[in-house]
Amino acid sequence: MPDVFTKAKRSLVMSRIRSRGNKETELAMARLLRAHKISGWRRHVEIRKAEGGKRKAGNGSSKLSGASSRRLLQVRPDFVFRRARVAVFVDGCFWHGCPRHGTKPKGNAAFWRKKLSGNRTRDALVNRALRRAGWRVIRIWEHELKPRKEMRLLHRLKRFLA
Repeated sequence: MPDVFTKAKRSLVMSRIRSRGNKETELAMARLLRAHKISGWRRHVEIRKAEGGKRKAGNGSSKLSGASSRRLLQVRPDFVFRRARVAVFVDGCFWHGCPRHGTKPKGNAAFWRKKLSGNRTRDALVNRALRRAGWRVIRIWEHELKPRKEMRLLHRLKRFLA
């Protein structure tokens, strides 16, 4: 089926899709944490690890820096539990290639294959870097936030925080 928008209009529409504050993922997780009185978390706090092994949390842009940068690690998880040193990422099934619900677009297949593969590769790199820096990482799929799976998710989260 052809796109109903022109190329310029589709580009504008896609540029308006927010990477933060998504109702289906991040906001649903925040509601879940609040409803079950789980405290000690902050959203989008940057985790940094300096070259000398110093670790700190602060503000700035999210990126995983290369060897040429002074900071080896600069990541901004969706939720951070600083005391427990737990980083929580809430991943959309499409954008992060969920094995159950991730779809593969037929149009411009090569682009999407590269894009989604790159997202998964970056996720693995971020997980590895955070774990090396002494953080525990939880990745939660969008479909795990459904009400019928809520208790399983809460038990998993509480195990990490204990």
